[in-house]
Amino acid sequence: MSDLKAMYSTVRKDAFPETMTIILGEEKLVYEKRVWTLDQEEKGLRYGENPDQPAALYALKEGSLSCGGLSWRGPGNGIVSALTEAQMIQAGKHPGKTNLTDVDNAANILQYLAERPAAAILKHNNPCGAAWTDEGVAVALERAFWCDRIAAFGGAVVVNRPFTREAAEMVAANYFEVVAAPAFEDGVVEILKRRKNLRIMELPGLGRLEELTRSAFLDIKSLADGGIIVQKSFVNRILTDADFLPATASTKDGLEVSARAPDKAELADLRFAWAVEAGVTSNSVIFARDGATLAIGTGEQDRVGCVELAVHKAYTKYADTLAFRELGLSLYELKQKAAADPALAGKLADIEARTAEARGGLSGSRLVSDGFFPFRDGVDAAMAQGVSAIAQPGGSLRDAEVIMACNEAQPQVAMVFTGQRSFKH
Repeated sequence: MSDLKAMYSTVRKDAFPETMTIILGEEKLVYEKRVWTLDQEEKGLRYGENPDQPAALYALKEGSLSCGGLSWRGPGNGIVSALTEAQMIQAGKHPGKTNLTDVDNAANILQYLAERPAAAILKHNNPCGAAWTDEGVAVALERAFWCDRIAAFGGAVVVNRPFTREAAEMVAANYFEVVAAPAFEDGVVEILKRRKNLRIMELPGLGRLEELTRSAFLDIKSLADGGIIVQKSFVNRILTDADFLPATASTKDGLEVSARAPDKAELADLRFAWAVEAGVTSNSVIFARDGATLAIGTGEQDRVGCVELAVHKAYTKYADTLAFRELGLSLYELKQKAAADPALAGKLADIEARTAEARGGLSGSRLVSDGFFPFRDGVDAAMAQGVSAIAQPGGSLRDAEVIMACNEAQPQVAMVFTGQRSFKH
């Protein structure tokens, strides 16, 4: 067993070169490998996705792209790749690839939520929960945490405003791997350092994420055979409520159908959820309400199955919240103890009944989908949980059928189109 544990503490020295150069036609991009002097030793990434994979982080140092007439990011725009020793306030077990990519994907989400304090908790490069609010970072973080406190265990906490004492106390009372913020208020770092292995990162770029929203970077994907695909990175076209498109379509018989337009509160939640969607592995859907995610369905092969998965997660999360707040037990601990304790079995039955009555907290929620609905089944499954408004790309052959499903609902469900897909692979 000790040999197995050693696997996770062994740091593999990478043999990657100091620079990496990519030549695209006449244009050249030069990247510099990032290393840090920590504990009087030069260190790069701890390891890659797994302990037996050496890895290196490179940041763009020279060059720029002009192809396609697009706005491409050049040197000097780094956030995670620009991390310095001084910004790594506490290295803990110094970061590996997954720690940095979690923070990076949080920045990817938060760039579209820059207008008010926002927090995202990432795990395995997907958000466990996210929230934004005018009430400040601590409230946003609290709401993001309770979106799915089980998944948040060991996650990365990332915010877009200076970290406060209230937020720090919440982090110190739980287990997280990483905290990243544009700055830390006085006394906050001392609170966070109660967790000795917590990686604490001060990334000033998290405070100016709105500068990134309209520009693209060269997105590079590697194939299993060693091949490479390059693409323009995803750029969200929904930056204001007015950017949504009316949901209209024609039936095969030429009948024009239109969905109810969302009200102001519904639009705000749809825009929030669509921003979070930019960081979720497809196929995916997100249920949200009042500026916080309720359930996130990720990585499913079929869309109705993704909705059903998110609904199951919402019910589980809702019941777990009741169990934890009222009994100090997780839902799974309660189920285990209830098998031999009639009193706890009664408590469990009561929690399950209240969860079903509240439909897992999904009543009045809003739903976004990263791809269109090929059939109405996914919409029907969401509306059965009380969803009031839906945003989806549009463009399906059955758009009219999907809109008609919303119009048949009582009360009528609103729908808008985003005009773009948000797949992330």
